[in-house]
Amino acid sequence: MAQLLQILAATQKCCSLRATFLLIALIMIFFSYKSYLNPRSQKPESTQADVNLTVRERRGLQSVKLSRMLYRQPQVLTPARKDVLVVTPWLAPIIWEGTFNTDILNEQFSLQNATIGLTVFSIKTYMIFLKQFLQSAEMYFMVGHRVNYYIFTDKPEYVPYLNIQKGRQIIILEVESYYDHWQDISMQRMEMISNFCQERFHQEVDYLVCSDVDMRFSDHVGVEILSSLFGTLHPGYYGLNRTDFPYERRPQSQAHIPKDEGDFYYIGALFGGSVPEVYRLTKACHEAIMVDQANHIEAIWHDESHLNKYLLYHKPSKVLSPEYLWHQQQMGFPSWLHQLKCPPADELEVPADTAAASGSAACTGSRAREPQEQPRAVGSVTALPATGGPPGRRRGALLRGHVLAGMPRAHPA
Repeated sequence: MAQLLQILAATQKCCSLRATFLLIALIMIFFSYKSYLNPRSQKPESTQADVNLTVRERRGLQSVKLSRMLYRQPQVLTPARKDVLVVTPWLAPIIWEGTFNTDILNEQFSLQNATIGLTVFSIKTYMIFLKQFLQSAEMYFMVGHRVNYYIFTDKPEYVPYLNIQKGRQIIILEVESYYDHWQDISMQRMEMISNFCQERFHQEVDYLVCSDVDMRFSDHVGVEILSSLFGTLHPGYYGLNRTDFPYERRPQSQAHIPKDEGDFYYIGALFGGSVPEVYRLTKACHEAIMVDQANHIEAIWHDESHLNKYLLYHKPSKVLSPEYLWHQQQMGFPSWLHQLKCPPADELEVPADTAAASGSAACTGSRAREPQEQPRAVGSVTALPATGGPPGRRRGALLRGHVLAGMPRAHPA
């Protein structure tokens, strides 16, 4: 009997211990589950990547807080513009004044922490346009963002002094050019831009805007134009049928576009995009130009013809409206035109001292920098002269040699 009582006591003690252990386990599970429901109580080491912002801040990361913005709510059934086409058939936006909010775009773009490069060729007599081009760019081009001005020139000592904004710099790339005609110089830039995209642009900027020098900025031209690849509608041909576009129609040329093809006619004075896309564009155009030269043929509008061929088969992700390169003196002010972005330089009064720089003459009105004060590319670039080609014609800043729509067009000799 005594032995039975000892066995029962031992059994009760074992059950009590089991119950105690079970109770402790339940308490631990309860608090562990409660801790799981409350992320703030977790240690950073045990937190996964998709945790809330508070824990991420404890790990040393900072949250991105956008400033509060007040603007009119967009209305789905009320388009911003009813008088113009605002999107292409491949869903690329066409950028018109009134279709975007600059403040919203600047706020969003600032999150990218990007730098924009602006390339311009100021060679031979075109040096007379450089000072006003840069001055207007400082006032209106990509205001508030980092910009590198890449000046391709054969007269680096005459690039003018400028008080530029913080976060901007002028980089002078010396080019030895043996070309006399503007169309040859223009075709040369495809090679130069593609080479420098590969050598340095990809390390220094995120976007490239390729512009002619003989124009000015007269209103804001900002991040609304930036995308992976953009082109600009030529203001002389925006309303014409594709059969009337001045495409290269000769099948022997690499720029050939058949009569039944074509979306728009793009002007060569303003295009750009991301550095990789601009590299692909300029490389393809340069190679096509070289093939044409080997076959003793030159496209009717030179590099612009090759640009249109490329953009036909590599659709741009944005298209700039004719507002960006409108020639008011020649073309008036139509009702759909809301702002003049970049009028041509022939609407400017070029100072007499600047105009003195023609041919090999110096820009006597511009303050020349000392050579040691100028940032330069590694080495200079030498371009070999092209063989053949039509006689030279001065390119209009806007029309690039074209005449207005509806007027007879001159063809290369």
